[in-house]
Amino acid sequence: MSPSRRPLPPSSSLPALRSLDEQTESRIASALAHLHALYCPLPTSLEFQTKLSGPRDPSIAPVDSGYASDNDEIDHDGDNHDGILKGSDEAGFELRDDPFERLFAERWLTGFLGRAEELCCFENEESRQSAIDEASLILASFFSRGEEEQDVENFEITRDYHFTLNLKPGSKRVTIRLTDGLAGMSKSDHTDVGLQSWGAAFIFTELLCTSPARLGFTQDGLGSSPRIVELGAGTGLVGIALGKILPEVGVSTPTIIATDFHPTVLANMQANICKNFGIPNDDGDDSTSRSVRSAQLDWENPNLLYPPLDEKADVLVATDAIYEPRHASWLRDCATRMLKPDGTFWLMLTVRTTGKFEGISGTVRASFNGRDGLQSPYGDGKVLAILDEERFARPNGIGRGDESEYRLFRIGWAARAL
Repeated sequence: MSPSRRPLPPSSSLPALRSLDEQTESRIASALAHLHALYCPLPTSLEFQTKLSGPRDPSIAPVDSGYASDNDEIDHDGDNHDGILKGSDEAGFELRDDPFERLFAERWLTGFLGRAEELCCFENEESRQSAIDEASLILASFFSRGEEEQDVENFEITRDYHFTLNLKPGSKRVTIRLTDGLAGMSKSDHTDVGLQSWGAAFIFTELLCTSPARLGFTQDGLGSSPRIVELGAGTGLVGIALGKILPEVGVSTPTIIATDFHPTVLANMQANICKNFGIPNDDGDDSTSRSVRSAQLDWENPNLLYPPLDEKADVLVATDAIYEPRHASWLRDCATRMLKPDGTFWLMLTVRTTGKFEGISGTVRASFNGRDGLQSPYGDGKVLAILDEERFARPNGIGRGDESEYRLFRIGWAARAL
């Protein structure tokens, strides 16, 4: 049997991030295939070992990526990593466990995902999306619970996110710990997209911290004990942020309910709530954590007869919650049954102009047009409609490559349009 090729270190084989615009589609595919072979090997319980896969242009020599030299000023020793050598399995294990190379690969993948939508080298949007999915899968593998568990459903990332809450006077740091379960990275099923934290949730949370009064999240705007429901909460980022921010702005005893439909998403969300507010006591005294709680909610057939969803909400919030044309109308009719007569519904929409979710954003304006949908349950003939809209560009380093911009809708009760 012929020996395998020795795997190449990411720091000496990946194209420079600053030169991605100059690369070919095959070069990027080769780089991703190399990273996949290095960091996503087949389980060793199988009776064979994978070889480096994917197209590789033999005329392209490994190059210094320039990433470390631009940012970390790290020099390499110039070792020759090319050639056909024995012992590649051992070399692969060593390289896979090298913390510098692992961090280098993580930064490269993150940088690639941030720029993928802008690159001109892809033949079509399908190949671009395929590269995005492959990069996301590899990045997820860095945070798997075990080297032998390569099932994507088990991949998780736990990180601390820091926001600056503007107060009068001064400011305060808000830290939120989240676990993203990346099950949806490699599947066409998007019902579990809530296992990931998406760009719109970060944009809304940043806006909330920068200017709470702008969104009415103050004691004057909400009183001391408002009821706030997050729809399609996913990892729970926004609800958890509200649980930490509102007491700081004088809203002392809010009730915040983070809802979702998918059972796995709910379990992950509840774990995130406990990470940030503690585990309830066995004696039922859960006051430290129950300012934020979770609940299952099916927008198409909402069950609002039982706690904690049996009372109307002062505020509804949803961020990047629409992935099918029918989702917007379901969300509208569900919100119609949940919102108080003087309540506000904040909907942060992600606009995607490419890929399988292209055009979905247009369903929001069509659904909340002031003409369609259920009438309010208060006998005044009003319907939920868009009252105001604001657009936000996608900042560098936030969101995936297919996210072009974000739109924040202020939705409330209005007379039915003719």
